[in-house]
Amino acid sequence: MSGDLVVRLVERRELMRTVAAGVAGMVGGQMADVRGAGATTAETPRRALPGEPDEASSDWVGDSTGAGMLSHIRLVNLSHLNDPGRTPIFPGDPPFVLSTMTTVADDGFYMQHVCEGEHTGTHWGAPGHFQEGGRLADELELRDLFLPAVKIDVRRCAADDDDYGVTVDDIRRWERRHGRIPRGAAIVLWTGWSSRWGTDDYANLDKEGTIHQPGFLPETVQWLIDHGRLAERGAIGTDTFGADRGIDDTYEATTLLFDRRRISLENLTNLRSLPTRGAHILVGGPINKNGSGSTATIMALVPPGVH
Repeated sequence: MSGDLVVRLVERRELMRTVAAGVAGMVGGQMADVRGAGATTAETPRRALPGEPDEASSDWVGDSTGAGMLSHIRLVNLSHLNDPGRTPIFPGDPPFVLSTMTTVADDGFYMQHVCEGEHTGTHWGAPGHFQEGGRLADELELRDLFLPAVKIDVRRCAADDDDYGVTVDDIRRWERRHGRIPRGAAIVLWTGWSSRWGTDDYANLDKEGTIHQPGFLPETVQWLIDHGRLAERGAIGTDTFGADRGIDDTYEATTLLFDRRRISLENLTNLRSLPTRGAHILVGGPINKNGSGSTATIMALVPPGVH
């Protein structure tokens, strides 16, 4: 057995142990905490918005016997389809091209060639994306990509102000209602922006080329760090280009985030199906050598009783 194969098998086993441990926490102690905090409320189903996956994007893991802890976990897809015809490109990023290389009829097998930046479409970012000497994708651990998740709904504020900045008061108000954000959480901002996916309204550029999207104020990210909500690990996730408001061309919020083992989750979708708290987020995708992140399949693992 080759050394590379051994490494892959060990990494796969480590991932399964990590997922199992996280699921056990969700179904056990965290479930009690979530219910005690009164954090879960049922949301009314609705037809998917343009660019959003429909209810087929969430499914239940099961087996023929129904036995085992994993058989009751609901999976929720939080990633857009990687389609160059609909994927908005951040200004200055390379174009996204998907072309047919071979076909079954002509070559005996079908394959496409993918040409895109590491931060195209739904993706995650590593600390080294902004921090000189920060950890790159292949220097992180699998458990850095598996995090307890909370969702903060600012759709009304974002509808009134394209440049809305999430404040510390917004976070405190959320915690009074739903309980303390877990240490080292993936803090996901639901702005409603994914409904604009595939249109010019997603980037929302003005005549000067400035992006107008909601995001976190830098002082709010600093508060999350100072108070342990973002710790050694953690993430900020959004259904926009990133954690910053579009008008902040210094990317101060993201710069604060990218330290230690903290990551970003960007261009998310289907956040209606992500519970307010009680789920975990798992990031899957290629780990590039010296990578700053990668296009990814980001999913939520939702235990029974959490809505």
